[in-house]
Formats: sequence, structure tokens, C-alpha cells
Amino acid sequence: MKKIFVAIVSLLMVGTAAWAGKDIDLKTAMGGVFYAEQLYGVRPLNDGVTYARARGNKIVRYSFKTGEEVGTILDLSTAKGTKLQGFSDYTFAPDESRILLQTNPKAIYRHSKKAEYYVYTVANNTVEPLSKGGPQQEPLFSPDGNQVAFVRDNNLFLVKLLFGNSESQITEDGKFNYVLNGIPDWVYEEEFSYSRAFDFSADGKMLAWVRFDESEVPMYEMQMFKGLSPELKDNDAYPHDYCYKYPVAGEQNSKVKVLTYDIKSHVTRQMALPLDSDGYIPRIKFTDTPDQLAIVTLNRHQSRMSIYMGDARSTVCKLILSETDDCYVKEKAYENLQFFGNNFVLQSDRSGQSQLYWYSTTGQLIRQITNQPMEVCDFYGTDPERKTFYYSAKDGSPTRTAIFASDLSGKTRKLSTETGSNAATFSKSMKYFVNVYSNINTPQITTLRDNGGKVLKTLLDNKKLRENIATINMPRKELFTFQTSEGVQLNGWMVKPADFDPSKQYPVVMYQYSGPGSQSVSDSWNIGGSGAGAAYEAYLCSQGIICVAVDGRGTGGRGRDFEKCTYLHLGQKESKDQVEAAIWLGQQPYIDKDNIAIWGWSYGGFNTLMSMSEGRGVFKCGVAVAPPTSWRYYDSVYTERYMRTPQENSGYDDNAISRVGNLHGNLLICHGLADDNVHVRNTYEYTEALVQGDKQFEMQLYTNRNHSIYGGNTRMHLFTRISDFLIRNLKNNNR
Repeated sequence: MKKIFVAIVSLLMVGTAAWAGKDIDLKTAMGGVFYAEQLYGVRPLNDGVTYARARGNKIVRYSFKTGEEVGTILDLSTAKGTKLQGFSDYTFAPDESRILLQTNPKAIYRHSKKAEYYVYTVANNTVEPLSKGGPQQEPLFSPDGNQVAFVRDNNLFLVKLLFGNSESQITEDGKFNYVLNGIPDWVYEEEFSYSRAFDFSADGKMLAWVRFDESEVPMYEMQMFKGLSPELKDNDAYPHDYCYKYPVAGEQNSKVKVLTYDIKSHVTRQMALPLDSDGYIPRIKFTDTPDQLAIVTLNRHQSRMSIYMGDARSTVCKLILSETDDCYVKEKAYENLQFFGNNFVLQSDRSGQSQLYWYSTTGQLIRQITNQPMEVCDFYGTDPERKTFYYSAKDGSPTRTAIFASDLSGKTRKLSTETGSNAATFSKSMKYFVNVYSNINTPQITTLRDNGGKVLKTLLDNKKLRENIATINMPRKELFTFQTSEGVQLNGWMVKPADFDPSKQYPVVMYQYSGPGSQSVSDSWNIGGSGAGAAYEAYLCSQGIICVAVDGRGTGGRGRDFEKCTYLHLGQKESKDQVEAAIWLGQQPYIDKDNIAIWGWSYGGFNTLMSMSEGRGVFKCGVAVAPPTSWRYYDSVYTERYMRTPQENSGYDDNAISRVGNLHGNLLICHGLADDNVHVRNTYEYTEALVQGDKQFEMQLYTNRNHSIYGGNTRMHLFTRISDFLIRNLKNNNR
């Protein structure tokens, strides 16, 4: 389960000065008032000194050195051939001779979508359909840009652009809820975070893909109603069921295998992969050597990751690396796996902190690239000439992130200079990068820099937003640390009313997520329960409430032992730490210890329920949005990564439902009826236990809404409901 960012993506700034000196109302807070202007859609180009960005119906080239526009790559108004009104996304061919233009996208699950794609050829300025056979999924250029493979109706297709867009079908057995070719099933997409499971060989002569047989995976059914925004008119007379394959913990997963296809001879082969019968294939990737296919596998416990090098023609697979862990191998190990010629970079926490390692494709460890005292976060790439590696890592505190460069001699340089949170997008030459910096009180500042860290130009400084902030009743935001009664030091942020008076006592609303490896507490502008600048917290502060978040044990940025200490017992230490945080807060002279609330979404909803039922009764009330209530109801990949299977682990028995008898405080529970991720059954089973346990509660359900609960006025309604509940239940004599 990935953290749900409950922000409304908006850049609405209009009218800020109109309420200068006034408090922020809820509608303003939810309208994106604190969203900073950012440089979206930077696509580094092959020349190593420019990048592309979409601007209206154009794709424009910009200089990495100056940030200035230096050319137009595509202008639909002058393009010949098929006339398009616009495009929603685009993808360059590897040699940038062609561009795939995405139109009419329709979301399927979190990452996947269907769309209609068009091919723009740069040399002759023409646009033509990729295929006329229906919408496509995950189109991919071959390395030479002359072919495109895609998926339609769970089957792989190939279009040869030099042969009049000749289209051929590679697989025939794809069928919804039975077999998928080249695209992952629901649980793979959600928990392994990818939506394409096929690749071209380096010479463009072979295709490889993962075949998913989900015929034996149990079905889940969701009832869909007519509803509004959008209105499903086919469901007017009767609701209809949406049925899809969803493996809960301990149940049957898809059976997977890797197939290859020789484009010239039309021969399909199965790779001789020594995979456990219940194992996973979270990634496949052709290397720069033709026919050499890297295949990543995991055992079902996800405690052993293996990397095989396979020959796509002979099908022989050779194990080159095996990474094991007493708990689980973190996702970064395969998500950030990158190949460079005859080498690859692996991210591993084997030393106790997440670090980078340089390997040959034969499996030989050449050297450890980084030896940071804190966690490496993201790997950006390498300069092969200088053997220099660029990445982000924690910097002096788990709440702060900086950009670094390390070479194979062991020399490390910090490239970002500001203290707070930094993220980078590098040019393909690794000679320049776009740096985005913020801290808890400073909106994003975007600069262009060279690979020594020198600032070449400030592109966006959000001066207007900072000026507007200075004119309103901005709450006071600060970071803090404290120690629990068990001797654990925890990090948090606190947002106080603009007119905070330390001689008064304030109620508190605690927000948290708490899931394994997550972070809610950072020295960043993007904190809070609804988006940037703690906008929702600013509204609550206007009602005389202090807002707090604390990252307990199991969260990320603090090394292997801190993150994995919750293994096999999700919710136990996390809930203790939220209770400990509430107790510590109650000891502060400006906090009303009898009026502390807690809330969270998804895993945060689960931990809200666990914390309110921990036994010490410190919370006056709480709100759980879309919560898992028993890990027996959640998907296999996520749950078993941290809990193993229910057949092996009695830790499943300690859950929100089993703790119902200890629930203390008033509760509001909210859920979307079409949540394909955390099914509404979690709320139904939990509330039934509340009823039979004679526990009163409030509940809010949302028709046809998924895990993010949005669409039309839905998000505003949800936060109004949450806010009214919190304010009503917390005594507030300070306003």
C-alpha cells in the first residue's frame, strides 16, 4: 500500500490578498492556496544540455544552462496529417526522431490507463495514428525508434513504422481476469509500482514480457451505482458489479513466467527461469548487450531477491546476485536498479543504511559507491566518463534531504547548499540539473545548477506566494523531537495558531500515516494532511487547534533497524508511539491533554484505530479514512512483505477489529464504496464489530469513490465532514 497523498492538485492562488490578515476558511484551504509554482514535466534530451517541456499544444526545448527557450520540437498547429486538438502526455523515441502523443486517457488502476496514441515524426512534421484497432496500453518504442509495441485487451501487439505502420499481434491468449501479457495484474501494479512488463532488446530484434496467469486468483466484486461526477448512466435501472482478481494475504497469486519473441522469425520461447512456484517477477529489463535480459525475482516472503542474466534466444538464465534479508528486501533494490553498459547500480540496506553498490553484469561487486552516515534516498544516474554517481540522501537529520555526487575513489561532494528538502532532475550528460528546494516555512525554489552545484539561474522563486503568505494569518510551523518512555527518539512537526499564546491551553489534532518506510515529517513545504504548506492545518489553527504529526517506529529515513522493527507485528509499535506522542504533548503547558484527536488515511486510518484502542485512552476522538482493519483483508504482496502469511504469523490476530473492546474516544470512519485498494469490507467488518461490542460511532460512505475519495464536490464534502467532527468533539474555549 503506497502512501496516499490527499492533496488536490491545484495551483489556485487567485484572491489571496483579498483576505489579507484574515483566517483561512476550509474552502480556501482545500483550493490549493499554498501550492507553489513548480517546473513540471522536465524531460532531459539526448544532447545533454537541453530539456523539453509541454506548453499548450507545443513541445518546447529549453537550455539547462540558462533556462531559456531555444527551439520548438512540436507545434500541433503546423503539423501535417491527422489533426489533433491537443495531447495529454508524450514520449520520445530513444533517438528523438519520433514522439508518441497520448490522447483521451482513461485510468484503470493507480498507474495503468488506456489511451489513443499518435506518432509524430520530427523529420517530416507529420502526425498519424499508432493503431486504428482500439485504445492502447503502455506503448514502447524500440531502441532505433522504428517499432512500437503495446498492449490491447491483455495481448501484445507490434507496429513497424517503416512498413506503413504494419501491425501484428504477438500473443493470442490474453483475456480479462485470466491472462495478461506484458502488463501486470492488479497487485503487481499496486505494490511493485509499475504498469509495463515488457521490453525491447538493445538491437530491437527481440521482445520479452512477463505473462500473468491470474485464472486461479480469487475474485473481488464491487457494486457500482449511477452516481454523479461522473454519472454512470448504464447503472440507472440497476447497479452493476465490477469484478477483478485480488489476492488477499495467504491466497493464490498469479502464476508468472517470462517469454521472448523473435521479431524476424516469429518464434516465442519461455525463459528457463528457476522461479519458486509462488515467486514474483517485479522487473525485467534488457541490458545494453543484445539478447541479454536481466530478470529480477523474489520469493513469496520477499526476503530473497535474485537477479538473473538470461539469453533471450537460448533461454538460459544465470544467477548473478542474490540479496537476502531476515525481514524483507526493500523495494528500492529493484525500483532503482539501473544498468550502464556492463555494469549496474544496486541500492541496498545490507549495511544498516540504504547505500549504493557498483556491480558488473557478471555479478562481481566492484565497490560500494556510497558510505553515507544516513540513508540514500534516490539514485539519479552516473557520468560514465568520470565514474561519478549522483543521488539524494538524508543530510544530518532524517527530516532533511540533499543532493550528492560520489566517485569510485570514494570522494563525495554535496551539491545542494540549502538546508531542508532537495530533489533533482539531471541532464542526460549529468552536467546540469534542476534543483527544487523547500523547507517547512519556505515554498519551493527551483534553480538550474551545474554538476558542481553552482547555481546558474533561479527559474522559480515563488516570490508572489511568499508575499501573499506574509499578508495572512499564517500559522507557526516548527520541527521538534522528543523521547518516549521506552527511550525512543521521535521526530515531529507542529503547526500553531498565528496568535498562539503559550499561557493558554489548546486542543490538538494529530495527523499521521505511519506505514513501513513512509515519512510524514520532513523539513519541507509539502507537509500536512491535504497538501502543500499545511493548508488544512492552517484552517484548523484558525479554529484554535494545534496540529501535530509524529513519525513513529517503522517509518523511513532512519535506517534498517528502525524501519523493520515492526516486522510481523504491524500496528503494535506504531500505535504505542502515537499514544506516547499524545502523552508527551499533554505534558506541555500549552496543550489541553484532555482534548487530543488523531486522524489518518489508509495505513494512517489503520493506525488511528489501533492507537485509539491501544489501551491508555489518550484520544478524545479520531477519524479513520479508508482504513485496513485486518491484514487478512489486504493484498498478498504488501501484507506478506511485512507480515508473512496468516498461516505462519499469529501477529495477524492483533488488529483493529480484535481491539474493538478497547476503543476509547468518539470515532468517525469514512470510506469510498469503489475502493479497489482497501476494500470497503474493512470498514463493514469493523463497524459490525463495533455494533456487536456496543460501541457507538459515526460513518460516512462515498458512492463510486476509490481509495483517494475525490470527484466533483467529494473531497470538499469529506474534509468538511472531518473538520466538523473534530471541532465538535474538541473543547475549544480559545476562540
